[in-house]
Amino acid sequence: MTVLQQLEEEAIYILREVAGQFNKPALLFSGGKDSIVLTHLAKKAFSPDKIPFPLVHIDTGHNFPETIELRDQLAKELGAQLIVKYVQDDIDAGWAREETGRYASRNALQTTTLLNAIESEKFDACIGGARRDEEKARAKERIFSVRDDFGQWNEKSQRPELFDMLNGKIHNGENVRVFPISNWTELDVWNYIRQENLTIPSIYFSHQRQVFNRDGQLIPVSDFVTIDKHDTVEKINVRFRTVGDMTCTAAVISDAIKLDDVIDEISDSIISERGARIDDQRSEGAMEERKKVGYF
Repeated sequence: MTVLQQLEEEAIYILREVAGQFNKPALLFSGGKDSIVLTHLAKKAFSPDKIPFPLVHIDTGHNFPETIELRDQLAKELGAQLIVKYVQDDIDAGWAREETGRYASRNALQTTTLLNAIESEKFDACIGGARRDEEKARAKERIFSVRDDFGQWNEKSQRPELFDMLNGKIHNGENVRVFPISNWTELDVWNYIRQENLTIPSIYFSHQRQVFNRDGQLIPVSDFVTIDKHDTVEKINVRFRTVGDMTCTAAVISDAIKLDDVIDEISDSIISERGARIDDQRSEGAMEERKKVGYF
């Protein structure tokens, strides 16, 4: 078996375990490359039946239009239930407070909306596309990562997972985050996209876009970012390695217009894809701090 075949079989096994062990799981879907791969794996895991759980998107309202378009298209093609929960609704209700200032972002506010969605929809497992190679806090996660009844994560209380034995037993009020592609690398994901001929948003490929350099990061110009007199806007060829809220996702200079070019570029890169996520740069433990209070 090739490495990709082994990773695919492991992910399919995990997805089937989720369906067998939990009462109401959901697949967290953003329209990015990892969630697209995850959804394709779920399709394979349960074919010829439909995916037995809904796709759930936590919508900040500041998303790339290309990802929203693909989200809706894919859900329709799969005949899958799509549940969209909006950060704006929680801001309006007073559950979340809009950030202000030069680095304002809604990315962290997704935590409140996700936890409210878990509560209102009674989800006991949420499947996500996080991978251990992305960031050091991600590397501490188990495949079945238990959250307490407040949605909080404690890395010291995670269960051992020996010999692929996945324990989905949880106490009342707890829920589990599940990471079927945890053992994949960024390059594995791209090679799988090429192997399976998957459609991904066009922003993953080189295109001309207005950006400005802030603290060494190329920020895409949008209605959601604050541009001040110190920021110089220019139009250059860029692409995105990771896709999140437009306010915290930086572009990288690139001429890669084809999938093979992207794969070659990533193979030569010495910087993690999360290096382009501005919210991860707020502190040394920014990701871990967010995860502890319920982030993806």
